[in-house]
Amino acid sequence: MWDNIPNNVDLNSDKKLQKALMKWLPNYLEWWNEMGPSDFASDKIYLRTAVSVEKGGWAHFDYVKMPDYRWGIFLTPPHKGVEKKIGFGDYMGQDTWDTVPGEFRHDLRRMIVTQADTEPASVEQQRVLGHTAPSLYDLRNLFQVNVEEGRHLWAMVYLLHRFFGRDGREEAEELLERRSGDSDTPRILEAFNKPTQDWLSFFCFAMFMDRDGKFQLGALAESAFEPLARTTTFMLTEEAHHLFVGESGVSRVIRRTTELMKTAPEGDVTKVGGIPFEIIQKYINEWFSASIDLFGSEDSSNASNYFGHSLKGRWHETRDKEITDHVALEGHYNLPVWENGRLSNREVPMRRAMNAILLNEYYQDCERACKRWNKLCAEIGYEFKIPSLKFNRSQGVYAGENFDLDGNNVTEAQFDAIMAKHTPSEKDYAYVKSLMQPVFEHGKIANWIAPPNLGINKHGFDFEYVQFVSDPYIRQH
Repeated sequence: MWDNIPNNVDLNSDKKLQKALMKWLPNYLEWWNEMGPSDFASDKIYLRTAVSVEKGGWAHFDYVKMPDYRWGIFLTPPHKGVEKKIGFGDYMGQDTWDTVPGEFRHDLRRMIVTQADTEPASVEQQRVLGHTAPSLYDLRNLFQVNVEEGRHLWAMVYLLHRFFGRDGREEAEELLERRSGDSDTPRILEAFNKPTQDWLSFFCFAMFMDRDGKFQLGALAESAFEPLARTTTFMLTEEAHHLFVGESGVSRVIRRTTELMKTAPEGDVTKVGGIPFEIIQKYINEWFSASIDLFGSEDSSNASNYFGHSLKGRWHETRDKEITDHVALEGHYNLPVWENGRLSNREVPMRRAMNAILLNEYYQDCERACKRWNKLCAEIGYEFKIPSLKFNRSQGVYAGENFDLDGNNVTEAQFDAIMAKHTPSEKDYAYVKSLMQPVFEHGKIANWIAPPNLGINKHGFDFEYVQFVSDPYIRQH
């Protein structure tokens, strides 16, 4: 059966690992059938499957039933004939590690498990979205994201089984026991317990949560633990599509709203089945503020330890020419904090500020995407904004404090009023949900979203991205 699991980790020759994965596999499939995309298991989806790490192998397209998807295990190839050196932290300049150093075993396992837990969580959050897909193109993209999150789980579980013995095997089992939003066994990170109840939420999730994933994976790709670095580097090649689905999805909603405003009575797109800019902005506010809590505290001893122990670097630590100090024992990061009733700058030792530095890179990336959105509605005169990093925080130095969207301190009553006005209300959710009617015909699309400029793998928008075994409309009811 190992020939059916694409891999470049020589599964065929490792009997102990085979035994461990053989025990885990049926539990994984049981989880997928219970918590993966509902009601589409028999349909053939035009999916991208990684079958090798070669240029033409990691993106092989074909029709696949999702339960039959080949969840491969891939690490980017090592540098041939070159001994890889550690690029940062206290072990900078030494050879990278092929095994787990005993003193870092706990921290590495914790990092891998936390990353791994996000992968099945997002599949669970998006379980029923297929029922209301606005087009076959979007349905296919949803399922592509889902199966690749499943593959990313496999990648992390491989590391747990291969390098962490019994502890790793137990952690791998627990990854399949937790459930997004469950009161007794929730997912580790709170943002991955939020419901994703409509397609605008899904696009914002992919835009912001997967973008967080991009930066977290990028930081782990610098790790001195070579198997983790090579695994996350390959995961980033697939993560790019997830980010595309999110950013372009929001773009297409904005583009369609812009079109509808030109003919809607008094410019009110709710009268013609569109999503107002104000509601889109509310969704942005909600999902962005949830995503930044994933970075942890801006002043963090854990971040300092991870960097010092060469476990997790900065974004493009060894590729960014502007980063010249890869040890970071000198210098400070000026972090605005709220102390004694006012904002002041705290000089945080550079290593303790690694979360803040990564978060700042993330924020700038989100702002670049927002500028692209604003080009779509420039003629209307509307401008979307990414909220301040201080707004609506549950983690970090601003947690429990009251700040508005621009980062100004406000009273609790003012903050409550801002939340009521600038994040989605039950009425907003209900309206968006009322638009979520499925469109399963080739070349057709829901009224509230514009079609993409390009299809998948050089196909057009009207390509048969899903081959149904029976009428999908009948199955929805």
